[in-house]
Amino acid sequence: MNMTSSSHHRQRLQQTRRLVVKIGSALLTNDGEALDVARIQGWATQMAALMKAGVEVVLVSSGSVAAGMAQLGWRQRPSDVHELQAAAAVGQMELVQTWEHAFQQHGIRTAQILLTHDDLSNRKRYLNARSALRTLLDLRVVPVINENDTVVTDEIRFGDNDTLGALAANLLEADTLILLTDQLGLFDADPRHHPDAQLIEEALAEDPKIRAVAGGGGVLGRGGMATKVRAARLAARSGAATLVLGGREDEALTRALAGEPVGTLLLPEHEPITARKRWLAGHLQVKGTLVLDAGAVRALRDAGKSLLPVGVKRVEGDFRRGELVQCLDESGERIGKGLCNYDAEDTRQLMGHPSHQIEALLGYVESPELIHRDNFVLI
Repeated sequence: MNMTSSSHHRQRLQQTRRLVVKIGSALLTNDGEALDVARIQGWATQMAALMKAGVEVVLVSSGSVAAGMAQLGWRQRPSDVHELQAAAAVGQMELVQTWEHAFQQHGIRTAQILLTHDDLSNRKRYLNARSALRTLLDLRVVPVINENDTVVTDEIRFGDNDTLGALAANLLEADTLILLTDQLGLFDADPRHHPDAQLIEEALAEDPKIRAVAGGGGVLGRGGMATKVRAARLAARSGAATLVLGGREDEALTRALAGEPVGTLLLPEHEPITARKRWLAGHLQVKGTLVLDAGAVRALRDAGKSLLPVGVKRVEGDFRRGELVQCLDESGERIGKGLCNYDAEDTRQLMGHPSHQIEALLGYVESPELIHRDNFVLI
């Protein structure tokens, strides 16, 4: 874990051409008082300046539930999903109007985009969302993305808007993801309890030491430093750098993209993977599990090959052809996930058999592979 900033890596931020900015509930509502209109206008001014310099900006804005709570006079975030949905419905109106007004002062139009997990877990809807967002960017419109809390349920939610921000970065092949927070960045200890805690200026997103120092969330949000580290790891899969940045700092966004050593920069370790594999990596829900023998694990992990039926030891779940399954080794360690060419019942018939027996076993052949390597991503 590198505690010093590299001017070379900070220069990378200066080259950003497509940026995703995520702002959390605690910042947007001044820790729950109400929407902080002055700060929202300040962030809009900074994003407008970046757009004038040629940067495409996508905004992931939390705050609908928190804003609704403030309007309804609720002090504690409700646990009942229907109360959360009601608060989101009340707050989303104010939230989107506030952002619209803030950007209108700079002659910039905005568009509201409400997403659920299903929108990004279905390949067709994923591609439709990407096309719509890219069109908005071409029109110099700022998409304001939020999770659709009014209709979402626990089973299909992203879990936090840090994850949604990372998925947006994957979706749009963004150069940089900025996660604005109420802290200056990521510290080597909790600065609220350790006054001598040191800011981590730069590290690799996949560094296990980073995960070890990340903490939990607050009263209003579902996120925390742990979710920001997970989001950085997810964004890194498409080659995006993630900056965890103090949102209350003056001109935080413009200073960051000018290359100043602010916040914590979490860098991708590997080259970007293909767009289809970015989609698979961002898939949060799997429909089944395939347990593989050692030979199949080596073929996938070391040789980059497809998964054949002969390497499958056990099939769990009830999935359909084309749905996402995870692959485990025999000890239960996750290897990766991909789109299965056969449904669960057929896969159970095929497991352990060589590919040339598929037609004899099923009466048809969809593919000699259970999962083609182009539809598989290592974890």
